[in-house]
Amino acid sequence: MSLRASVSAPASLSLLAAWTGIAVFIAAVVAPAAFAVLPTRALAGALVGRTLPVLFALGIFVGVLVVILNQWMDAGRTVAWGASLLALMCVAAMLVERRLREMLGAIGAPMESLAASDVRRAAFGRLHGVSVLLLGIAVLGACVAVAMIARAVSLRSPP
Repeated sequence: MSLRASVSAPASLSLLAAWTGIAVFIAAVVAPAAFAVLPTRALAGALVGRTLPVLFALGIFVGVLVVILNQWMDAGRTVAWGASLLALMCVAAMLVERRLREMLGAIGAPMESLAASDVRRAAFGRLHGVSVLLLGIAVLGACVAVAMIARAVSLRSPP
């Protein structure tokens, strides 16, 4: 294994694992805890909404950096595909998140104050679902990249 590959593979694995861990922590711990503990859903949404743009920006950075590092470690197109998927889904999720904030601003009242049948509430719910799906796909892309880098490293390592 070349010196470049011996540095870029662990760096890529660390970056991808860290981002994936942060994403799962926010989705599985922070968001449910915020909605369970804070007095209103609006406050919980505001808290989670402040964390997501940072997560998405980090995902874009990590995805692009891993694509670049993959040129050095030559772990295969699947790594570049997974890392690119991570970055692209984070870009899309960031755009969706911005649209969700715009919708909340235009409504001018907490979402829970709208009737369940309100079309704005339904549209917000659908777009929120898209955001969750994009984050899930980004995590999947990161996991694919991790698996392929680990596989490439193990194939190149002497027995």
